[in-house]
Amino acid sequence: MRRAKIKDIPTILIVDDTPDNVALLSSVLRGIYRTKVALAGEKALELVNRDDAPDLILLDIMMPDLDGYEVCRRLKLEPRTADIPVIFLTAKSDALDEQKGLELGAVDYITKPLSPPIVLARIKTHLHLKSVRDFLRDKNEYLEEEISRRTREINTIQDVTMVAMGSLAETRDNETGNHIRRTQHYLRALAASLKDSPNFRKYLNDETIELLYKSAPLHDIGKVGIPDTILMKPGKLSFDEFEIMKTHTTLGRDAIIEAEKRLNSPNSFLRLAREIAWAHHEKWDGSGYPRALSGDDIPLAARLMGVPDVYDALISERVYKSAFSHERAVSIIGEGSGSHFDPDIVEAFLDISERFREIAQEYGDHGRRAV
Repeated sequence: MRRAKIKDIPTILIVDDTPDNVALLSSVLRGIYRTKVALAGEKALELVNRDDAPDLILLDIMMPDLDGYEVCRRLKLEPRTADIPVIFLTAKSDALDEQKGLELGAVDYITKPLSPPIVLARIKTHLHLKSVRDFLRDKNEYLEEEISRRTREINTIQDVTMVAMGSLAETRDNETGNHIRRTQHYLRALAASLKDSPNFRKYLNDETIELLYKSAPLHDIGKVGIPDTILMKPGKLSFDEFEIMKTHTTLGRDAIIEAEKRLNSPNSFLRLAREIAWAHHEKWDGSGYPRALSGDDIPLAARLMGVPDVYDALISERVYKSAFSHERAVSIIGEGSGSHFDPDIVEAFLDISERFREIAQEYGDHGRRAV
């Protein structure tokens, strides 16, 4: 028969100021449990707060200086000792005394004179219940950590996938992968600056701002469907070519919708990406594309994306133009307030335009920008 290891044997702390009671309980528990003894409440608290805390406490109530009620109250206040089962052993047999003990957090209440079989049975029951609680707590902690790990993993996969898809679109354009990084950071900075604004606080919170940041890389995903002869043309597009170029907004929207269908959730993390891809070329005065939306009819995510996208295009060199300075780009966006852009968003942009400059410098393309 396998002998129990010492660490497998539960430890019972006996707290009683009467040596005869301690001797009786020790003899009852001998050979079944390990025991510790405290002849006073303060000593009991000292023993419990050591590294090897007991598995259960047998606690007398009527003790000098610090009675059992107070000892129990203090134990239950401390997270480290709150889960240790406490069984009151006492000559106080009044129902109100028992009620008080249980309200303080004791798991049981045994009156003296003690019956050894009853004491052993109650101890066995409460140690079993404690082991079940401990198992469930550990299992819950493991499951919570596993859920947290899986959630982090899924979020990482989402982030990497969105950046990879966005980068794929950029490789077919005259822009660079750093355009994605810059517009992500521009968008987050701009949204954060508007979070407490009366017109935007209803829509912008930390979670939404983070989703905007993650969604930004897909703003031009539809460009993968535009022919190279148009997408990479080193010059101004003809009217017909531009009409084809404009379809990248709808192509991007449709691609994201197909992805959402597979998620079976129209309110997925891709919702903002869909709104941005479809409407970031709409203009406040209704002169944009693809639907000629105006004002607040343009989704907020797209209105926000419009400013970073235009700013980065202005400060970046293209085959058909030189890079504009930061100051010139800021001036152009300011002039577009109320026509191209939402005036409130432009005002916020002007307030934090230096942050845009910093982001452009941090994630720059050497020799292709003027900031």
